[in-house]
Amino acid sequence: MQSNHLYNLMKQYVQEHKSLWRIKRNYIKDAKGHPDVVAFWKKMQVDKEKHVKELQALIKKYSK
Repeated sequence: MQSNHLYNLMKQYVQEHKSLWRIKRNYIKDAKGHPDVVAFWKKMQVDKEKHVKELQALIKKYSK
């Protein structure tokens, strides 16, 4: 059984990954013609990618 904090990390990883997927697959494409919005989504994409990597490292560390 996983500890509560590990479960929380895994749950958040899933949420961040889903959000990143939507940004990459839909939001940037839908914002075409609006450069400021595209720039926002691209910045958000970078942030989400960092969060996903950090969560992966924490999950790996605490799942042992």
